[in-house]
Amino acid sequence: MTKILGIGNALVDVMTILPGDDFLREISIPKGSMQLIDMTTMQQIMEKTSGFRQTISTGGSAANTIHGLAQMGISTGFIGSVGQDEFGSFFSEDLTKSQISPYLNYSPQPTGRAIAMITPDSERTFTTYLGASIELSPEMLKKDYFEGYRFFHVEGYLVQDHNLLEQALSMAASYQMTISLDLASYNVVEQNLNFLKKILHQYVDVVFANEEEARAFTGNDPEEALSLLGEMCKIVVVKTGKKGSLVRHQEGVDKIEPIPVESIDTTGAGDLYASGFLFGMCHGLPFRRCGEIGSLLAGRVIETVGSKMTDETWSQIKSSL
Repeated sequence: MTKILGIGNALVDVMTILPGDDFLREISIPKGSMQLIDMTTMQQIMEKTSGFRQTISTGGSAANTIHGLAQMGISTGFIGSVGQDEFGSFFSEDLTKSQISPYLNYSPQPTGRAIAMITPDSERTFTTYLGASIELSPEMLKKDYFEGYRFFHVEGYLVQDHNLLEQALSMAASYQMTISLDLASYNVVEQNLNFLKKILHQYVDVVFANEEEARAFTGNDPEEALSLLGEMCKIVVVKTGKKGSLVRHQEGVDKIEPIPVESIDTTGAGDLYASGFLFGMCHGLPFRRCGEIGSLLAGRVIETVGSKMTDETWSQIKSSL
């Protein structure tokens, strides 16, 4: 069986429903962005949002993708770092419950949290306290973590530590793993552009980006960005929101239509698209079909709050496939 290993920031998501954009303006956070915050700011935002409707779930971009793959029956593992606290236990237990092999470092720092603020237009804005998640270091990566895995999925948020990311990619490449990278967020791309260009050229086989990330990387709209990114790696996916997605591969370009849905919260849409796409690749399906499965998962997850779907929804997805 094809196995997929992921690495990323191990976070607990605090999904917060906002009545409008006013609160984002009040705390000076650009709508649709991901902003890193310190513990004091995290505590202040938690206090200010305590009156809004909230739910808690495990999160982190790569972890979400790995969870989706595990739900689809793929054998998976996840590398990350959590705190020695109740949130760290919650994260670890959720991996085990989902039959994901945990390769976790336990840090004295608090477990990282992502406060996802969702506005009525279903756009989400993240303020992220990384906490224990950044305690993962190159020295903690062990060769046996990678043994037996065929794919390696990486979230772009790991560019906060260039040495860690490059070491992880180098180890995956030494095992001849197919490497996929999600570009994460447009502001992260802008801040780490030269390094991201380097690793795309050197290591990455599959890159996932949304419109904003593709524009931040190339300075161009999706179609032109697709071509430029295609000069760096074999398979390029640019997600274009309500328009669907574009998939560039060696045989050409496929335009993938979105499924009709009523969007509630876009959190996890890109992560679950990657789950579906990689699921298709694991089964050797044509890239168009990979994109269609990605579109299906992305469409279904935005019909709920947060990145986790119910067992009933997963059953419907698997039946439709």
